Amino acid sequence: MAVADDALLTEQLSYYRARAGEYDRWWLRQGRFDRGPEANARWFAEVDALEEALRRFAPSGDVLELACGTGLWTRRLVHGADRVTAVDAAAEVLAINRARVGDDRVRYVEADLFAWSPELSAYDACVFAFWLSHVPDDRFDAFWAMVASALRPGGRVLFFDSARTERSTAADHRLPGEGEDAMTRRLDDGREYRIVKRFYEPAALQRRLGELGFAAEVGCTGEFFIHGIATPRAA
Repeated sequence: MAVADDALLTEQLSYYRARAGEYDRWWLRQGRFDRGPEANARWFAEVDALEEALRRFAPSGDVLELACGTGLWTRRLVHGADRVTAVDAAAEVLAINRARVGDDRVRYVEADLFAWSPELSAYDACVFAFWLSHVPDDRFDAFWAMVASALRPGGRVLFFDSARTERSTAADHRLPGEGEDAMTRRLDDGREYRIVKRFYEPAALQRRLGELGFAAEVGCTGEFFIHGIATPRAA
């Protein structure tokens, strides 16, 4: 089981390294991700809802961004933060992020999030977007323990992720079946990779986070996204 899991995570990282230059097409609904005027309009309306959730969360002080990717959210985090530590395992997306954000307040760290240890109790907020769905179930608890360890007392977590809908992914992708935690993703040049992909029902995820010691509120924007805020309860 562990060998198969490690192999899948290695392939997942290879996919995101290879996908770096075309990643934003998903976010911008371009090419294979263009699902027509109605779906695209709904997508961008729900993106606005995520951006409003970030504005309300208002991260400040020292902010940790996990799986920071190409900087779509990093560029917003720097507006309110004193410093941002942006972590990703793919050098290719970190290079795009640096070029996009161009702010000395951002410290970039290239690291495997399943092996990386943050500075203990160093951060006022932790943010991660579209990462939790790529965490295998047997690493879920350890991931959240790592997040909790990074936060100062009173520190908060904000996360966004994909809801289960065929219209979110590329037209030539197929979502994993019920009970499956992996799917095949295809690049524009036709190369295929297997990745972890898990979808969460907000109420169930909120309960699970509660069992791990977080006070959490998890909701959805409608069709495309889930979002949540979590705070570790005092020991």
